[in-house]
Amino acid sequence: MEIKKAEFVISNSDVRNCPQTGLPEYAFIGRSNVGKSSLINMLTNKKGLAMTSSKPGKTLLINHFIINGEWYLVDLPGYGYASRGKSIRSQLKQLIENYILYRETLTNLFVLVDCRHEPQKIDIDFMYWLGVNGVPFSIVFTKADKLSTNQLNENIRLYKEKLLESWEELPPIFITSSEKGMGREELLRYIEKITP
Repeated sequence: MEIKKAEFVISNSDVRNCPQTGLPEYAFIGRSNVGKSSLINMLTNKKGLAMTSSKPGKTLLINHFIINGEWYLVDLPGYGYASRGKSIRSQLKQLIENYILYRETLTNLFVLVDCRHEPQKIDIDFMYWLGVNGVPFSIVFTKADKLSTNQLNENIRLYKEKLLESWEELPPIFITSSEKGMGREELLRYIEKITP
């Protein structure tokens, strides 16, 4: 798939205000600072499409981008950012859950995980919740350029091992680096393959 056009459409804090065009949506989510905006910019080949920030927890709204006029790429707020106030955290949790559970056009959720860390309880718990609710998702390991090949393979092996403790089979897994453009073709090919 070639992305010829990627345009920002709308930001909002209520799933009921999301676009009502019926086009398929592919949403990206992960813990704060996982490299989500950089990945979105790399996928679309547009440097400033999603705002990147060195300050975690920047995305507080659901952001819709229309791709080639055919599908939406959706940038969701990060989860588990501890230094936000409790009420903001709870609002964000509600916002994320409402989108994931009630957005009928959500075709797949890409859960981003920083490959440099060992399996984190918050990520495992989130994926488990997705499984329980029957939400189709894939795992996208980010920042692969920051590790040696051996270390990368070992970290991903540990992750799979951890997931298989409670899963019979693993969801699709992608390995990416926004800096190097790694994983871009695979992700876009997968989106093309599962687009209804």
